[in-house]
Amino acid sequence: MRLVQAVPFVVLLACMLAAQDPPPPPAGASEPEGQSRFVLDVFRVPLLFTVSDRRGRFVTGLTRDDFEVREGRNTQKILEFAAESDLPLRLAILVDSSNSIRDRFRFIQEASIEFINSVMRPEQDKAAVVSFDTTTELQVDLTGNTKILAESIRNLRAGGGTSMYDAIFYACRDKLMLDQPRHKYRRAIILLSDGEDNNSRYSRDQALEMALKADVVIYTISTSLGRTETSGDKVLKYFASETGGTTFFPFKVEDLSQSFENIANELRHQYNILYRPEPMKTDGSFQEVEVRVRNRGNMVVRSRTGYYAPRM
Repeated sequence: MRLVQAVPFVVLLACMLAAQDPPPPPAGASEPEGQSRFVLDVFRVPLLFTVSDRRGRFVTGLTRDDFEVREGRNTQKILEFAAESDLPLRLAILVDSSNSIRDRFRFIQEASIEFINSVMRPEQDKAAVVSFDTTTELQVDLTGNTKILAESIRNLRAGGGTSMYDAIFYACRDKLMLDQPRHKYRRAIILLSDGEDNNSRYSRDQALEMALKADVVIYTISTSLGRTETSGDKVLKYFASETGGTTFFPFKVEDLSQSFENIANELRHQYNILYRPEPMKTDGSFQEVEVRVRNRGNMVVRSRTGYYAPRM
């Protein structure tokens, strides 16, 4: 698993020259004759990530000089650095309500509610509940009211196909991307499913691309009871590893208590780095990014695998 973070961009590069048709100036304003306009927003990549030792204990107290950022073969200059310990959370609880998980649907409901009650701080954090079967449906919009969130999950009923990729795409694009600036919030999806998709319009990789662009970490909880890894389990692991999350394979809700505590700690103990890519690509391609802790081979960085360059 590539334990690297990359983060989506929110700023595009734009160049406007006088030869093009500029928008009219505000009433009463004048523009120097013959002056060309040139507006340039420099694209910068923010990286939110966690550092732990081999035993999974979070490592704090590191400084800018302890880290190295590499994009491909090129070492990047860190422009800004901060240790973030208490960012507000923006969460989407994605609940599989399809026929394929009918036997474990009660478990999914209980696990979702347990996560909400154990992780969320109503005064700071917000969550949305999205169910998916044949279609994707928003049950509750982003709110800090844990009672409303829990009640919406209890009222769900199982039946239909599975549109898991559509649910991920929708939650990232239409909900988790909304609060700005992005680096002031920690975004995550808690996905409870067997990982088997059979009804989505979007593909697996399109869903992952949207998660990367939205700077969303995906934590997956498998409903599988078997000892053999299924194709759905592999899909759940894929989403988690590519976004810097984790996959859990619990047999009962009680098994998740420590896991939820670990997720909460991870979401609230992180470092933030900002850099400008050199050289900068503008072709829309995926750029792999790696954050390393200098001279500390026993440190594990958990984050994303890359970002999508702006397309010009």
